[in-house]
Amino acid sequence: MSESIERSLVLVKPDGYRRGLSGEVLRRIEAKGYVPIALAVTTPTREQLAAHYAEHEGKPFYEPLVEFMSSGPVTAMVIEGQRCIEGFRSLAGATEPTGALPGTIRGDLGRDWGLKVQQNIVHGSDSPESSAREIGIWFPEL
Repeated sequence: MSESIERSLVLVKPDGYRRGLSGEVLRRIEAKGYVPIALAVTTPTREQLAAHYAEHEGKPFYEPLVEFMSSGPVTAMVIEGQRCIEGFRSLAGATEPTGALPGTIRGDLGRDWGLKVQQNIVHGSDSPESSAREIGIWFPEL
């Protein structure tokens, strides 16, 4: 893998999976020109989520977040491409769906459901370091 090519973990969270949005998210990723190199549908374990969200342990939103993320299947994928970490986060849109711009995944498909935890359809790694750590949690074979 060239140094200029990145990998990012993308998760279609349980809310997006339940709403049948995995294909739409994948379509947008491929339309952007990124390549999915690993794809799985899985229901996350508490251990997996504890490792993924370790930096948030002890915060008030931690338990509701883990509960939400373990509430059903997610579509987990690793994408690859030039600056794909930054590119996917731009494609995903702002964390809060109500304020996310139209044309983004969250802006077009998300909304505030008035729940304890923001259900915002997707997760994308925020840096090369977190990408490497997260890919190791979700796809240890890579």
